[in-house]
Amino acid sequence: MSNVVVVYHSGYGHTQRMAQSVANGAGATLLAIDAEGNLPEGGWETLAAADAIIFGSPTYMGSVSWQFKKFADASSKVWFTQGWKDKLAAGFTNSAGMNGDKLATLNTLFTLAMQHGMLWASQGMMPSNTKAANRNDVNYLVSYSGAIAASPSDASAGEMLPGDLETARLFGERVAGLATRFKA
Repeated sequence: MSNVVVVYHSGYGHTQRMAQSVANGAGATLLAIDAEGNLPEGGWETLAAADAIIFGSPTYMGSVSWQFKKFADASSKVWFTQGWKDKLAAGFTNSAGMNGDKLATLNTLFTLAMQHGMLWASQGMMPSNTKAANRNDVNYLVSYSGAIAASPSDASAGEMLPGDLETARLFGERVAGLATRFKA
């Protein structure tokens, strides 16, 4: 069994709900970045003990939220000591648009992981991209680099689509499985 941590920021609850689905799939610990961009007491120690870290942020204006960026910048202290080197990393995001420049956010999460010398886990799912596919299918939004979800701007977190949440759960399950393999 591996120790997986999901560290995320959520502005309106959608990314938190997605983080919960990822964590459910991974059997992971949730670590929320607060509204001021800070981790809770013991957060850095929790990340240091992890075998895998899954990063999550909403996509705001084509990138991570400022709160997540503050956390990423603060991780430079960990970078200096190479504290996350060779840990498994992965990422996820949510935005209101079907596209919404989510890939730019995943690229930001990927770059953070690469700067730390981490190993990136892809989503590893086939897309639901046929005429028969519907919006509640797994990986309907078709991402390979990480899990993505779309939540209309006037929808509550409780209205997130089951297919997006199942995609997130399966993504967490994949990362945990990979972490266990790497740990062995």
